[in-house]
Amino acid sequence: MRTCPPAENNTRGALKTIKKETMGEDNRSTSTGTWTLIPPSGSPLDLMPNYDIPLDYEVPMDEIPDTTQGRAFFVAKIIIAVVLVCIMLVCGVGNCLFIASLARYKKLRNLTNLLIANLAISDFLVATVCCPFLVDYYVVKQLSWDHGIVLCVSINYLRTVSLYVSTNALLAIAVDRYMAIVHPLKPRMKYQTAYWIIFGVWMIPVLIAVPSAYFATEHEYPHSTLGHHKKIFCAQIWSADQQLMYRSYFLFIFIVEFLGPVVTMSVCYAQISRELWFKNLPGFPTDQLRKRLRSRRRTVVALIAVLVVYVLCWAPYYSFTLLRDFYPMLITRGRNSLVVFYIIECIAMSNGVINTLCFVSVRNNATKCLRAVKLTNWRSLTRAIVGKMAEDDIRTSSLRVTEDVECTRIKRNDGEIN
Repeated sequence: MRTCPPAENNTRGALKTIKKETMGEDNRSTSTGTWTLIPPSGSPLDLMPNYDIPLDYEVPMDEIPDTTQGRAFFVAKIIIAVVLVCIMLVCGVGNCLFIASLARYKKLRNLTNLLIANLAISDFLVATVCCPFLVDYYVVKQLSWDHGIVLCVSINYLRTVSLYVSTNALLAIAVDRYMAIVHPLKPRMKYQTAYWIIFGVWMIPVLIAVPSAYFATEHEYPHSTLGHHKKIFCAQIWSADQQLMYRSYFLFIFIVEFLGPVVTMSVCYAQISRELWFKNLPGFPTDQLRKRLRSRRRTVVALIAVLVVYVLCWAPYYSFTLLRDFYPMLITRGRNSLVVFYIIECIAMSNGVINTLCFVSVRNNATKCLRAVKLTNWRSLTRAIVGKMAEDDIRTSSLRVTEDVECTRIKRNDGEIN
């Protein structure tokens, strides 16, 4: 069994020889062999196509063109570097602040925020654990993995789990909003029930993502620009005799973790929109009711925007994967199909950044808490620098002073925030 480096006219990178009829001593062959595409690690799902493509190979194994050389890959490398850096900065810092706010302020721990926290944790793990390795793999080493088989399996598995957790969390948020707005007279979900839902949000991805760890492995291939040196793929490798199993698994994932959730969320938000925009308020509408209605509408608009962005980010990825796995010749004929995949993948990965901006910076009151704390600290620092209130601060340090903010009450005693 032989391998060769990624060719630019193939979908996902390297080619692995499954069957070869003749091979001379000079490593050349004029026969037609059966090849199976093997992807480099790079997508949250990162499933490998396992179909056979008859190809003519009449060049030495070490002279097959390298995909990483050329202007197209250079552009793709810049794009993916920018996306990964944005994920590390926005998702890493933003979600860390949100999680810290929930841990510090009990009044922020409502049901919706607890569900959003699962989304924040999954994006935070990808930003802090996976992205540094992906920057090294894609940008620095240019599709070469130098961190061992254990990290190869772990990074593949963690990224896959994170994708499914994000999808399940968005679905749980949509169902929660549907029950609260469309059926307000029904009892709200108890926290014990919510914890079981959160358990399911994580446990289901942990189980169905097991194949991403089981089939992940390292794979060496010669590199034409490095002489006798070789590069190492970190990839999920499904053999050709597992074609039916792989296709069944991918269709299951596509229905359970994309199509089904998108349809369910669309129905929920359609019913919510009808309730908030096309129904009259019962009784006499007071200012308090109008304010509450406006607040709910803003929340629903933000959630609908998150759903639309989710579909726009992930639909191209799933569409490309379906074509790659079920109609491979449509993909392999394109010279820059691998570069196209990287661009599509970057669009999909950017969904985590948009979720963080929508939930943490726009919709959630946790940001207001952080701003209030920052403002209080700035005022204390200003008084310390000016020094005019030093004696008054000493005399009044034992008094409890409160500052009301929308999300909680910040109590100041001896210059400390409790």
